[in-house]
Amino acid sequence: MSDVRIGIVGCAGRMGVALIREVANNPACVLVGGSERTESDAIGRDLGDVAGLEPLGYTVTAEPKKLFVDADVVLDFTVPATTADHAALAAESGAALVIGTTGLEASHMAALESAAQTTPIIQSANMSLGVNLLVQLTQQVAEILDPDFDIEIVEMHHRYKIDAPSGTALALGRAAAQGRGVDLDKVADRGRDGMPGERKRGDIGFAVLRGGNVVGDHSVVFAADNERVELTHKATDRTIFARGAVRAALWAHGKPPGFYGMSDVLGFEN
Repeated sequence: MSDVRIGIVGCAGRMGVALIREVANNPACVLVGGSERTESDAIGRDLGDVAGLEPLGYTVTAEPKKLFVDADVVLDFTVPATTADHAALAAESGAALVIGTTGLEASHMAALESAAQTTPIIQSANMSLGVNLLVQLTQQVAEILDPDFDIEIVEMHHRYKIDAPSGTALALGRAAAQGRGVDLDKVADRGRDGMPGERKRGDIGFAVLRGGNVVGDHSVVFAADNERVELTHKATDRTIFARGAVRAALWAHGKPPGFYGMSDVLGFEN
């Protein structure tokens, strides 16, 4: 397979830097540029300098449109409104788009699904192999254990994370709800404070912790009287997400238009 040309939007952020390093070190890829918001002080700097590497020959730009034209696949870990705009650029250029942005709402998802009519769109709240395995296991355990087992999802991230619960926690909630054959929106309990009353049978609860530089911890707790089953994944470095995103990019290259997830990339059966 010839080198896949990859561009990175939001290239100077924490995930953007991890993506630059992963693409630069993967012999199946060639990095063809990166973009940032117009007010970023990274504009004009070499991508290698941004990521603490030797110069890579491309400077950070404030104009993503050309990036989509030059790249086979673009990696996007930005913010929901910006990701929706990037989906339109992907549809216009024909570049595949790999999305790790979290906090996407219905309007953003609609933009992605529209773009997927004309180009490959791969979207996942979490790109790591371990987390996607956790999602699969969560669905399977929820299918097996009856509602006597209360389901609680606990997540912790660094102090700078802006959305809550995390996209991964919500993905785990959807997997648990699918296993139970229920609508997550109808059973989710995303906030307890004061005197909320006793726990409702069948609810799926969420607890959110923020602090320090925690990359991402997720646990799904199935709690019944006298026994508890816990599934846990802990991430200690963003490299795992970058590695998964590059794997998704290589998989996406040459695929027909469509809306895909990491279960497709990893070959999990739904």
